[in-house]
Amino acid sequence: MTPHRAPHIPANTDLPLDPQLYLASASPRRRELLASVGLRFAVLTAAVDERPRSGEAPDQLVVRLASAKAGSVAAEVDRRRYPRRPVLGADTCVIIDDELLGKPADAAQAAAMIGRLSGRRHEVLTAIALHHNGAELTDVSRSHVRFKALTDNEIARYCATPEPLDKAGAYAIQGLASGFVEHLEGSYTGVVGLPMFELRTLLRQVSIDWL
Repeated sequence: MTPHRAPHIPANTDLPLDPQLYLASASPRRRELLASVGLRFAVLTAAVDERPRSGEAPDQLVVRLASAKAGSVAAEVDRRRYPRRPVLGADTCVIIDDELLGKPADAAQAAAMIGRLSGRRHEVLTAIALHHNGAELTDVSRSHVRFKALTDNEIARYCATPEPLDKAGAYAIQGLASGFVEHLEGSYTGVVGLPMFELRTLLRQVSIDWL
């Protein structure tokens, strides 16, 4: 976990000429989803301490972290006098047996996580927070994913790839692990990391739409 620090703000030349919003995340999956619907955005990342607080429920955790990321970038945008645009933060967590599965530190930890998910149903929560003109809008996508029963060889081969290492729960539903998913109930894009239905609903409240 990393303590809060000032956001990384690229030079003005790296910003779109007229961004519709700022994305407070370095996730390539979130960038790809925004780009897929034609939104113009600038990536301005902020690091926050992602450790859960005592007694904090998973849905409270993801909302707090999404809000903290968006709020940190929004404050820095104001300080640097960049064009005021909505700032989007997001956070995803994977839950099984009432336990949060974060990002694995290494392949061995990834294998242990995937082994727990094998043949079972787990929950994925993704919160989004939109900061604009001093106001905040939030929403949470809740999905359930069931993995097929995996062999030890399948787990070992998957965890020998780099894919699990920067993912909550040690897998990417849009990647190699797509072949593990037996059933999905909820939002596919929410499991990827940015629920597009909920996002469009929030963006329309600040007069942004991609249709």
